[in-house]
Amino acid sequence: MVDTKEKILDTAQRLIGDQGYAATSVRHIISEAGVNLASIHYHFGTKEDLLTAVIARKAGPVNEERLARLNRVEAESGKRPPSVKKVLDAWLLPMAEAADRDPTFVRLMGRMMAEGLLPAIIERHFKELVERLAGALRRAIPDLPDEEFRWRMHFMFGAMAHTMCYKNEITGLGGDAGDIRGRIERLITFLTAGFQAPATPAAKNEGNQ
Repeated sequence: MVDTKEKILDTAQRLIGDQGYAATSVRHIISEAGVNLASIHYHFGTKEDLLTAVIARKAGPVNEERLARLNRVEAESGKRPPSVKKVLDAWLLPMAEAADRDPTFVRLMGRMMAEGLLPAIIERHFKELVERLAGALRRAIPDLPDEEFRWRMHFMFGAMAHTMCYKNEITGLGGDAGDIRGRIERLITFLTAGFQAPATPAAKNEGNQ
């Protein structure tokens, strides 16, 4: 039997992933979970604390796997620049595997990115890992101007947010909304090409100043 705490976490994860954090009220969560308001306060405190608990429950194992894979990629490359694709594989494939196990969590994280909550979430759950990712990618493309590199990191997180939300209504392009792994593998191909592309003329000029 699922206990009250897990029931609240599961329900919050599903509702926030579907509707977004701002649009999901505590009352909606307790109604869907079939619990009372006191249960939320007892187990978590505030709505923000509940979101933190939802993310921490699933992000920990994913982050550990990402870190282990990044360590392997860098160890295998030795003194040579690591492969951009291998670095992105280490970052994104654990997310694809998490999606296979629990699609609602990946959708939740996409919502957090899309709603602008990512900076606070990174600070609490992902800061060290994002720094490791940025460092590995920087070593993989050492000749890219710094400003251009920062923009590509920014574009990467935007593409991740859209991919992880996996809703097609904005573009109307269709596709299998449930095939998260397929989307992430395509995202890796797209980002690999993007990071390896020549710098834009403006970025080249900035790098020469």
